[in-house]
Amino acid sequence: MSTVAAILQRKNRPPVAVESSSPVIKALQIMSEQNIGSVIVMDNHEYKGIMTERDYSRKVILKEKDSASTKVGEIMSTNLPVIAPTDRIEHCMQLMTTNNIRYMPVFDNGKFSGVISMSDVVKETILMQKETINHLQSYINS
Repeated sequence: MSTVAAILQRKNRPPVAVESSSPVIKALQIMSEQNIGSVIVMDNHEYKGIMTERDYSRKVILKEKDSASTKVGEIMSTNLPVIAPTDRIEHCMQLMTTNNIRYMPVFDNGKFSGVISMSDVVKETILMQKETINHLQSYINS
């Protein structure tokens, strides 16, 4: 069984962050440049939330707000379930499905340590299945 720690280690890249006072357009530009679907919102090195493409489409575009004058803090998601590096992938998938979310912050002893996406969870699940298949093939062939 794989854990969140395995995903974070495999990602091997710190999460991209913006301040809550940043204009939404700046966050979108960063997301486009980095080819990512979300940014972490941090103020003074403290986690505040996550801004996603979904937040943008539902809270800016559909409400006809201006991307240059709307602040990230006005549209970010803040009440997401929190997970730990020791949590199992299956637990994360269940939380994401139940809450209809694509990103979850990871906290290690109360300290923000990263974010995982539904894509990360799916990739990890596929990797675990490939490992299981390899073990079974080795067993059958021995």
